[in-house]
Amino acid sequence: MRAIFVFALIFSLFSTKSFGQEANPQDAMERGFISDDLFVYMHAGAGTNYRIVGSINAGNEIRLTGEQANGYTQITDEKGRTGWVEEKFVSTNPSLRSVIAQLNSELASYTETEQRLNDEISSKQGQIITLEEQHSALKSDYDALTKQHDELALQVSNQDLELKKQYFFYGAMVLGVGLLLGIILPHLAAKKRKTQSWG
Repeated sequence: MRAIFVFALIFSLFSTKSFGQEANPQDAMERGFISDDLFVYMHAGAGTNYRIVGSINAGNEIRLTGEQANGYTQITDEKGRTGWVEEKFVSTNPSLRSVIAQLNSELASYTETEQRLNDEISSKQGQIITLEEQHSALKSDYDALTKQHDELALQVSNQDLELKKQYFFYGAMVLGVGLLLGIILPHLAAKKRKTQSWG
């Protein structure tokens, strides 16, 4: 009774499909599943009066041959054995065990993908830090070169000013000497002529 109650509960949750309808030849070897939380026997024929040829654990995937009789359906299990089980224990919907296994597989895949993406993000962050350090070093070099350039430009400017001062000083000296010569030479010439006239 407990097994039937559990079976009914599982069927109501997952809306499993019964095979009470007339068999369709196109459904031969269709995928099916043994309902969860059940342990069923395979019989050699469509009824409990036939000998048991094996058992199938709940949630196992099976193949449906499409043959049905007396509330039983013919199946082939994962081991290749063919037998009959009650239709109510068969569903075309994946079992809870299969769903959980698939979800766990997908979760593991997503976790692996997430880990890979996290590794890529960490790698990119490391590259960003390296580039920022390189940028900082280049900026420091640029600032140092800019300062050196400004100092050299100031030195050139000062040297240019000194040269202008020297040129101005030399020019003033030449001008002064010229003025002196312009004043002194005429007096000397006049004095010489005067001396010659006396002689």
